[in-house]
Amino acid sequence: MKDTLNVLLSKLRMKQLQLLIALDDLKSLHKAAGAMSMTQSAASKALQELESMLDAPLFERSKTGMIPNQLGHCVIRYARLVATDLTALCQDVAEIRSGRGGRLAVGAIMGAIPECVVPALNRLHVGQPNLSIEVMEDTSARMLLQLDDGRLDLVIGRAAVAADPSKYQYRPLGDEPLSVVVGYGHPPLPRKEVRLRDLAGHRWVMYPSHMPLHALLEREMDLAGLDMPDNPISTASTFVTVALLQSSPELVSLLPTAIAAMFVRQKMLRVVPVKLKSPSQTFGVVTRKGGVLSSPAEQFIELLRDAALEHAPAPAPTRKWVAQKRKAA
Repeated sequence: MKDTLNVLLSKLRMKQLQLLIALDDLKSLHKAAGAMSMTQSAASKALQELESMLDAPLFERSKTGMIPNQLGHCVIRYARLVATDLTALCQDVAEIRSGRGGRLAVGAIMGAIPECVVPALNRLHVGQPNLSIEVMEDTSARMLLQLDDGRLDLVIGRAAVAADPSKYQYRPLGDEPLSVVVGYGHPPLPRKEVRLRDLAGHRWVMYPSHMPLHALLEREMDLAGLDMPDNPISTASTFVTVALLQSSPELVSLLPTAIAAMFVRQKMLRVVPVKLKSPSQTFGVVTRKGGVLSSPAEQFIELLRDAALEHAPAPAPTRKWVAQKRKAA
């Protein structure tokens, strides 16, 4: 491993990595060479030199063109990562020189946005008004791929969903409790506590099968001895979910409690008092292990921790505390 690293550090050229990316995109050495403004013989030589450094072929020739093998896919992934980091470097340098202040790209799961991400972003913006900020909301699994490719600086989500969680640094922030919700126009519910079975006459708006909230609802239905609805409306959009719930009192859905509370305050949703049996899922800050974070990213992580602490539930009083209060009274 050390010998290979020394060879790459001394001989690897950015042009070779760009060629790999072009080959992966175009599947043709002739087309890749044209895109790189190289002759085909020069492109072939550059590829051979890189394969020689790694002591293994990176592509297989097929009827559909040049297809990367397992090692090729690995090297191409890191080539894209290096190219993305260099692009970000050039953008940051240009923005800092022009006084615009740099860039921060953040990915976040839906439940972390109202109480963690938004307060932290607002505080960061006050301190760095010229900073360019990009926020993506998606599932943890998809955002970790963006983190791997260098398109995101950090993710507020879950590292455990990755195929190899050990390659990330994970700093816990809090829990993501969930609530069952209906539209604000839904008739008042008769009991203080409602069971999932009591909602049998409603139609569910649920998340697609690949998303964690779908699996959690499936587990809750199973624990309640119920089958999953046969005729749900499936959407990954919070906006669509809320719009649908407002449109009909016959619809019900599951949302992160922080998101639900935001729409309850605006009198758009009502929370159904269903006590879910599944424990709340935790989330935290996920970064690439060994990666170097920018100063804005480090500051943002500190602000996220502050926001999480402000919204953390107060600890339950201990027996000693209760006894002291009674004695004082």
